[in-house]
Parts: sequence; structure tokens; C-alpha cells
Amino acid sequence: MFQPGTDWNPKQAQLKELIAKPEKYEDAKKICLELHSMVHSSEVTSGLQPTLMDEVWEGLTEKAFITMPTAKDVTVAWNIWHVTRIEDITANILIHEGEQVLNGQWLERLGVNVKDTGNAMTDDEILSLSRNLDMTELKNYRDAVGLRTKQIINGLTAPDLKKKIRKESIARILEEGGVTEQEGSIWLLDFWGKKNVAGILLMPITRHQSGHLNDCLKLKKRLQK
Repeated sequence: MFQPGTDWNPKQAQLKELIAKPEKYEDAKKICLELHSMVHSSEVTSGLQPTLMDEVWEGLTEKAFITMPTAKDVTVAWNIWHVTRIEDITANILIHEGEQVLNGQWLERLGVNVKDTGNAMTDDEILSLSRNLDMTELKNYRDAVGLRTKQIINGLTAPDLKKKIRKESIARILEEGGVTEQEGSIWLLDFWGKKNVAGILLMPITRHQSGHLNDCLKLKKRLQK
């Protein structure tokens, strides 16, 4: 069983140290892929099982998926949507400078017309998104994003890590609806725009996701007693 406090933190610290050293790039890539595997289902991983994502999906009920226990909480559905959209956007637009996984066909399958990360959503909007999302298709979308990101990471070279994020790529995120112009959402563009590729791999590709999936497990435990 994956133990976040035991397994995750030392590896994240090691990645942060190694990714700054070009001569240690292959070691850094290996750890990055391992951490990335931990936040995706075993269908995406290279044999690391069970993963943190597997623990979230295992036995998850529809009710627990869409329920917001209190106004201070979000939902499991929103957490998974949020981290997956952010990974899709940052890996594909900012690192790879290509197309997102999310497109019109995926939106139809998912049952929603929302494209942004959900950062500025109200409680009512979070609940609406959660109730409309198809749980099976969200899992499929997350797997598709994870597989694409693995390909991107595997294709990187040591010099790529120091590449600054292009302003044109940042502008694309807003144009394509990945963030909204609301204050609670648009700040992400400034945050990501100050990073290089190595910084994006550290946050949000790895560290950001583990926090939200741990929140999913806490919500699941409370709702499925």
C-alpha cells in the first residue's frame, strides 16, 4: 500500500535536488516518472501498484464521488477534474507546446462543457460539475492525460529542463479556456509563466497532484463509513 508520508516526501525532495543537476538528469527523470506513476492508475504506470490513484478509485461510490460534506470541502469529482485539467494544460501546452488531450469529443464523453481547472468555482458550480461528470469517462480522461504526460517526460532531454515557459503558450491557456479571467483562476498564468520546464515538472506535474488525491481519500473515508 502506498504511504504518502513515507514514500512521497523523500522522493519529491530527491527529485528537487537532482533535477537542478544536468549530469543527474537520467536519475531525475526516473524519479519524476515514478512520482507521476503514483498519482495515476495502475493502467498508466509501469508496474507500480497499488498507486494513490488506485486507492481513490477502488470501491468509490457515485454518491461519494459527487458529495460535498461541508461548505469548507470540495468533492472527489472536482479534485480529480482539477488535477487532471492542470496536468493536461501544463504538460501539453507549456512543456510540449502541443495540443491538449481535452477536446470536443472528450467533453461530450465527460458530459460537461467546462474547460477550466475549476480554481474559481463557487460551491454551486463545483456541485454542478461533479453531478454532470461521468465518473467512468473522467477515469478514462485521466488515464489518457497520464499516458500522454509519460510520453512527454520520456522525450525530454537535460537541456529542455532549463527552457523558460513561452509567453505565447501562457496566452494559449486563456484563449483555449483552461483558465478564466476571474481573479481566483487567472493568477495561475503568472505562477506558471515564471517557471521553466523543471519547475513545471516539480509543481504541478508531481507535488500538486498528491495533495489533492490525499484529499480525495479523506473525503472518501468520511463519506463511505
